Formats: sequence, C-alpha cells, structure tokens
Amino acid sequence: MRLSLVLSVLRPAGPVAIGVSLGFTLSLLSVTWVEESCGPPPRPAARPRPDGGPAPPPGPGNINGNAARRPNAVPAGLGADSWEPRVVPYRPPSPGRAAKKAVRTRYISTELGMRQRLFVGVLTSKSTLNTLGVAVNRTLAHRLERLVYFTGTRGRKVPHGMTVVTHSDERPIWNMYQTIRYLLDHYVNDFDWFFLVQDDTYTEAHRINRLVAHLSIDTHLYLGRPEEFIGGDTEGRYCYGGFGYLLSRSLLLLLQQHLESCRNDILSARPDEWLGRCIIDYTAVNCAEEHEGLRYHYFELGKNADPERETDLRFQSAFTVHPVLDPLQMYRLHKYFAQVELERTYQEIQQLQLEIQNASSLSADGDHGATWPVGIPPPFQPKTRFEVLRWDYFTEEQVYACVDGSPKCELRGVDLADVADVVAMAMEELNRKYQPVLHVRKQQLVNGYRRFDPTRGMEYTLDLQVEVVTQKGHSRSVTKRVHLVRPLSEVEIIPMPYVTEASRINVILPLTAHDRDHAARFLEAYAAAAFESSENAVLTFLFIYDPFEAQQVTQNDIFAPVKAQITEYERKYAEVKIPWISVKTDAPSQIKVMDIISKKHPVDTLFFVAGVGTEVTVDFLNRCRMNTINNWQVFFPIHFQGYNPAIAYHNQVPPATLDLLRDAGRFDRDVFHEACFYNADYMAARTRMASDVQENEDILETLDIYDMFIKYSNLHVFRAVEPALLQRYRHQACNPRLSEEIYHRCVQSSLEGVGSRSQLAMVLFEQEQGNST
Repeated sequence: MRLSLVLSVLRPAGPVAIGVSLGFTLSLLSVTWVEESCGPPPRPAARPRPDGGPAPPPGPGNINGNAARRPNAVPAGLGADSWEPRVVPYRPPSPGRAAKKAVRTRYISTELGMRQRLFVGVLTSKSTLNTLGVAVNRTLAHRLERLVYFTGTRGRKVPHGMTVVTHSDERPIWNMYQTIRYLLDHYVNDFDWFFLVQDDTYTEAHRINRLVAHLSIDTHLYLGRPEEFIGGDTEGRYCYGGFGYLLSRSLLLLLQQHLESCRNDILSARPDEWLGRCIIDYTAVNCAEEHEGLRYHYFELGKNADPERETDLRFQSAFTVHPVLDPLQMYRLHKYFAQVELERTYQEIQQLQLEIQNASSLSADGDHGATWPVGIPPPFQPKTRFEVLRWDYFTEEQVYACVDGSPKCELRGVDLADVADVVAMAMEELNRKYQPVLHVRKQQLVNGYRRFDPTRGMEYTLDLQVEVVTQKGHSRSVTKRVHLVRPLSEVEIIPMPYVTEASRINVILPLTAHDRDHAARFLEAYAAAAFESSENAVLTFLFIYDPFEAQQVTQNDIFAPVKAQITEYERKYAEVKIPWISVKTDAPSQIKVMDIISKKHPVDTLFFVAGVGTEVTVDFLNRCRMNTINNWQVFFPIHFQGYNPAIAYHNQVPPATLDLLRDAGRFDRDVFHEACFYNADYMAARTRMASDVQENEDILETLDIYDMFIKYSNLHVFRAVEPALLQRYRHQACNPRLSEEIYHRCVQSSLEGVGSRSQLAMVLFEQEQGNST
C-alpha cells in the first residue's frame, strides 16, 4: 500500500528527472576536454598595444589550467592579445557642415560592373556618308546595341538617326588613331567587344552577335582576315580592314598606354596596317582568323555579282561581304541574308517543336502533355467564375462586343483588318493541309469567336462555310470549324532615356469667363497636393479675355475674384508665388494660348497643361515627370471623368470625394486637354507647322496640341489612363470653330459623361412610370 502511494507521488516527477539527467549527459558529451599543465604558464613578455598604449596587465584570461572549454572558444595564452578590441575614437561632424550624402550610380548595371556585348564602329568619309553610310545604317542599326560612324569631315547636315563622330582631318592614319582614342575614352568601360568595319562592307549583324556570344571576354583577341605586311621588318600579320575586324576590350586596354608611341613611331600608308603594326609591336598579338574553333567567315564580292545567284558556300556563311559599290547592292545583300536568317529561324522553330513533341510523349500525360500550338503556353485556367475569359462573337461585318457598351457595332479599322487576316490565314492553312487532293474556297464566315488570353495571345474559333473541289472537278459545300491563335510575341524592353522625379513642372491653367466659377475648387485641390507638400511645381494662370471683356477690365474685371483668391493663397503660403498672364483673343485655341506661354519660358521647361476641373495629385505629377522625356516622348493622360451626380446618385446624397468606381465615372478617351511635354519639343513641332500655317492660318484654331504632335513631330505620343487624375462633372461648352473631328469628340465626351447607360435607363424608367401614373 505504501509502495503504491510512493510511486503515485514520484510518478509526476519522473519525466523531469529523466530530462535533467539527459541534459547533463548531452552537455558533457559536447564539451572538448583539453589536457594542459596544472600550474600557470610562464608569463609572456609584455608587448605594446597596436595603438601605442601600454601593454595590458595580465589577467585571468592569461592563465590556463585543466579546464573544459567550448569548441568555438578562443584559447587563452600566446596570441590572446591579438583579440584585444581596438577603440576608435568618435569624432562628431562639425555643426556647420552638412553630412555628406551617399551618391549612388544612375543605373544598376553600372554599380554591378555589367557591360554590353558589342560595339560597332563604321569608318566612313564625307563623300560616302550620305550614300553608303545611310545604307549601312538602314541594314545594321536596328540589330545592334550601339552603332557609331567615324569620319574625317562631313557636310553641314547629318543623316537622320545616325551618330557621327568627326575628327576634322582627312588623313587616314590620323582618323584611325582618333577612332581608337575615342573608343578608349568613351566606350571601353561599357562594351566587351569592338567591331570596326568600313562603309563599303555589308555586315550580317546576327552572325557577328552570335560570334561574340561564344568568346571569352578576357581574351586578348584580334580577329579578322589576316594579311601579310608589305615591306618593313614587322613580323606577323594584320587584319585587313575591308572585311572588318574584332577587338577585345582587354586588348584595347593593353594598347591604351602605347597609343601615343604608335602615333609617333609607326609609319604606314594604310590605317588597318598601321593599327596592326601597333598591336603586334606593343602587345605581341597577331591577327587570327580562327579562335577556339570559331572561324571568322568573309567573302570577297565580284564586280557584277548577283547575291541571289551566288552559290559559293563561303558567301552563304559569311559574316561580312566586301566590296559593296553602291547602296542598291547593299540592300540586295541585306534582302538575301535576311531571307537566309528567316529560313534558319523557321527551321529552328520546327526543330524545337519536334523536340517538345518527342519529350511530351515521355511524360505522364503522354501525347496530351504538349499544348496546341506547340511551344505556346497553355490556355488560362480560371479558378473562379469571375476569372472566366469572355468570348466575343463577330461576323465579317459586325462585332457583338463594343467598347462603349453597345450590344452590336460595325467592324472597322484594325478590328476589320484583324478579322480579314484571320479568315485569310485559315483558308491558306486549309488548302495547305488538303492540297493537292482537295481545293478549298471560302463562301462565307458563319460564326466567329475570339478572346484575348493574357498568357498566350488572341484565340479565334471560326465556323467557315467552304466549297470543297476535288481533282475531278466535283464540288460540295461544307461547314468547317477551325481554331487559330495569334500568339504574343517576345516581350521587348525598349531602351528609354534616363529621367528622374526631380524635374520642376510648370502647371499651366488656361481660364475663360465660362470656367472662372470652378477656379476656387481647382486652387483648393492644388494647394492640398502641391503647396502643403512643397512640391517642385509652379502654377501659372492664363486669363483669357474676349475683346469686349478686355475693354471693361479696368471697371469690371471678370477675373477679379480669382485674382483675389490667388493673393490669399500667396499670403497663406509665404514661399509660394502664383504668376498669371492676361491674354486678349476672340478664338482661344490651345495652340495660340500655348504660343504665348512658350515664349516666356526656357526651352528645357516641363509643361503640364491642366483643365479647370482637374484635381492634381502628387502621384500624377511624378508620373508626368517620368512619362515625359525631352526630345523623345510626350504624355497625354486619360483622366477619370465623374458622372453627373444627379444621374449617378439619383435620389441619393453624392459622396464628398470622387471615387474610382465604375458607377461613379469613366475614363474619358475623347478628351485631349491635359498634356505633359517639354518646351523644346513644342517649339520644334511648332516650327514644322509654320509652313502650313502660312498657307492656312485657320489651322491654329482647328487643331489642338495633341493633333499638332501627331502630325508635326516624330516623338512618341504616349496615351494612357491615369487613375490619379480626376475630374468632377461639369457642363462643357464645345467650340464650333474647332475642326469637325475635335468638335465631335467634345460633343461625344459631354454626352457620355452624363451617366452610364444603366443609370440613364433607370432615370427614364422612373420618368415613364411617373408619367403613366
């Protein structure tokens, strides 16, 4: 009885005792035992501290006995003083000196030391720059990362789209020296390989890129067609310039310190021979035609050679072809090699498709593992009913899904061309599949369905009524269903110039008598966004008077209340100045108004032309800075236009703020009033427009700034929805003096901005119900 009582008392403590014992055992097993002498070791001689201070006194850490220590512990004794911490005195910054700000590089690639692959330099002259030089640019520039032309002298006008470096001297050796010096000064830290070629040589860009992709960047390489030196005592061979030659970055860096000696000591009649002597004498690197199994292919073209009839295998595999006598021959060579590369690409696609099919047959799903078309991502699989992609029905004349929400609209523009192209492609594929046994002729498109799949592209399902004709002439009408996919092409990152969010924006607000009542709301929203956050932006009012209002300005200024509000805001925000300009005109067109503003600002000014209903936000101002690039791109945002509160919130209290909701408004694609652009770009487009203005002065009133940039500039006109740019509903008066297209857009915007179709239908329904009762 007593034993059971004792066991019942000890049973809860049993696990605790076992745990403590097990912990003791494991801790002892993890300790490393060190056998050392029991007594203290001899005291080492005192050594000075690294910072010049007195030697540390002996302490407990200098005595070792039989002691257990952890495996990662630092043993005391000899060398223990090397672990003594060194005290670095703190020196606070001077009170009057600002802390030094760390400066990061502009691009991540610069900070990481990443370089581009290939630089191509074309050696040209004043007499051939506008002929062969232009031909080289049209056949080569769009396929390379960087292409620069080097010439001794040139004419006053440089061909469009070409980067030309002029050395101001026609001596060939001097031009070659200046070219190498220019590469070392400007591009040696940005590229791994440098390819120099003459303008009378055709270069196949794809093959040169593939060649350098397989070469090591640390190699001292001088690759081209080797030539023997004529005369002199120089041993080795140089690369003949007519077929181009490839120089590695490491070789140029090795040559950099000897370039002046080459210019003074080496005499030669040819620039390529001079460069070869310089490289051989100071780097001991000879011209090579082959490196690590990679061969530099070239072909010497005859005088009357026809590229399409050339059967030489060396021509078909050539990287460069020389000499090219005229631009027409350059374009014929480009056509031939482009066709060769296109056929090669098709063969690679077919080979990859076969490999995918063969590999899919070994998968768990067998032949069903490969999607159709082969190599294209599989269709999007929705997880909920809200993710189901919509199929749009269409015929050859109409589509039953319209942008404006209409149930049916006429096919036009790119949609019409898209349907015609898909039907033609379907017929072509059917004939390719069934010929020569059957010939298929289209009769009509019975049904058409299409949807956009963001994972693969545009999908089509067509029901075609076709006439099938046999070889014996028998025919029959059948309906055939076909499936097609227009896949998304490879996403390409377009290189854009560098921009920052630090640019100052000059916000221009044109104001007429019709808009003056809305200026107070604009000022209130702008002050909250820009004044209170000290945004780097300047607001300028442009008061537009008609002739009658201008005569009464001293007695009755229609903009006096607005000017009083401006004065009040300037008093409230002491650091803010709001300039304003008065203009008298009977036809306040956008271009006429902007001409006045443009003359009063520097060419590098960034403008944002706003509307009186615009609610400016900091997010939008930053996007205006980032989306507007000087001499490259202008930005026309699509603002979110609120519906008429009486319609959108019928029999309800409208909210105080405009929300980005479908029932609250819409993105107004018919309005182009807001615009972000640089003054220099505006002035350039306005200059091109001057000749047309002389013939027809009314064009200043019939066009707006958007149409001017479209017709009279080569800039990118960027048009995109802007969720941070809001406008409340207000009645908009359309100027009938504008062009028919602009006037129609204004009327369309006013009508569609009243409310959505469902909201208007409900209002009409309630009115009809009220009339019926």
